[in-house]
Amino acid sequence: MFIYPENLKAKPMLWLWLLRDIAVIGIGALLSVLALTQGLGMGLLVVTVLYAFLTIQVDGSSILDFLRRAACFLFLCQQYYEWRLDP
Repeated sequence: MFIYPENLKAKPMLWLWLLRDIAVIGIGALLSVLALTQGLGMGLLVVTVLYAFLTIQVDGSSILDFLRRAACFLFLCQQYYEWRLDP
């Protein structure tokens, strides 16, 4: 079931994921199956399943979005504080 975005402003979704995430999960699943048939292990399958879990959209937000924002706030973006006394 394809849910069309409201007023053409929201991102298109398919079930619980954005369409971009569905494409990434599908390509990752295909590469995971190829890796399993060639005997390269389950590492890529684990990464694909983890990505699929982290990108589930609930009320327009996902766990991966939260982790990106938290990493940016805590580690990547400089925080600037200015301390002064107001006379």
